[in-house]
Amino acid sequence: MTYFAEVHKEYSFHFLCCPSPENTCPRRGFPNIEDKENWHGKPLGPKEADISRKAIEAQIHNHGHIHFDLPKIIHDAPKIESLKVHLSEPPKYKLGDKIATRKTYGEALVKLGKTTSHLVALDGDTKNSTFAITYKNAFPERFVECFIAEQNLVGVGIGLGCRDHNVVFCSAFAAFFTRAFDQIRMGAISQTKVNFVGSHAGCSIGEDGPSQMALEDFAMFHSIHGSVCFYPSDAVSTERAIELAANYEGITFTRTSRPETPVIYPNEEVFEIGKAKVVKSSEQDQVTVVGAGITLYEALAAYDKLKVEGIMIRVVDPFTLKPIHKDTLVECARATGGKIVTVEDHYPEGGLGEAVAGALSEELNIRVHRLAVTGIPRSGLCHELLELYGISSAHIIKAVKSMI
Repeated sequence: MTYFAEVHKEYSFHFLCCPSPENTCPRRGFPNIEDKENWHGKPLGPKEADISRKAIEAQIHNHGHIHFDLPKIIHDAPKIESLKVHLSEPPKYKLGDKIATRKTYGEALVKLGKTTSHLVALDGDTKNSTFAITYKNAFPERFVECFIAEQNLVGVGIGLGCRDHNVVFCSAFAAFFTRAFDQIRMGAISQTKVNFVGSHAGCSIGEDGPSQMALEDFAMFHSIHGSVCFYPSDAVSTERAIELAANYEGITFTRTSRPETPVIYPNEEVFEIGKAKVVKSSEQDQVTVVGAGITLYEALAAYDKLKVEGIMIRVVDPFTLKPIHKDTLVECARATGGKIVTVEDHYPEGGLGEAVAGALSEELNIRVHRLAVTGIPRSGLCHELLELYGISSAHIIKAVKSMI
């Protein structure tokens, strides 16, 4: 107010604002423009400004100096020396054991919660499916149930993450985060530090049907400035993804899968943000196949079948779709004659295929053949839907053979 008064003295003009049309009666109290169309966001002309100024001045009863007593800022929150967290113990799985990555998420949270009292988990009434319930059972005082209100879930999570006083994880079915995209976007603008975990992604969830199948989740989170998008494929990589997410300064999204998948990485495997894993390779590889999550196992199945026919392929697990590991992609593409097949349980827009193609867009003599879900899926068994929508091992084999 003091600033406006000083500017008024020097330049002799008035500051008038038009209230937003979201009010019941837009521009209430402004003669000639009250509740009129086509005034939102527009400056008043000289005539309207003078009329409005006089109308406002007529309502001012105290023309003296206005004094504000501002309350003192109270720093009553405990000081947190560090929010760097780690797993209380390393992964302990046997190669080949089958476990859903959504289940591993809950177990990883508990391991992190044992090393800090400042880890808070929230869920949107899906905790028994996302396995956030595992953390709730271990630390009920550090769990917040936000029910079926994903916008509220995200808002509460952002609030809990303010001033770096908590490590926050918000979980729900990945498809349901689309309801809260505005809150997530504004959180990024506010430089929040919140981790989102979406389960039941892709048509591989099977019988739940298309309303539950997240097929645009990576497209959404990929567009968030500064975000990291994890797509762990087994239990070991999931635990490490959640640990990395907890220590990242910004927004992260981790996609977990409903089907059980075998452990393919040793417990001591080291994972990093933006670093891919070459799962299968040889000097005779003719095509590179990039798969993530459930489609990585389809790529491995294709590898076994093609090997019997004497066709060798290189299989890559990106681990993070954002950032994507360009160096590994280029190296593998060059080693396999510039031929890459991507396969994803996601729509073509904004997913793995676009991330790979974008990373290689400035490289010469590299072809990218993209396999993705191109229609609205129906309910069915997991393997039936992977086949029906073109992302099964059989379709990978067909794509590989078309390139050699």
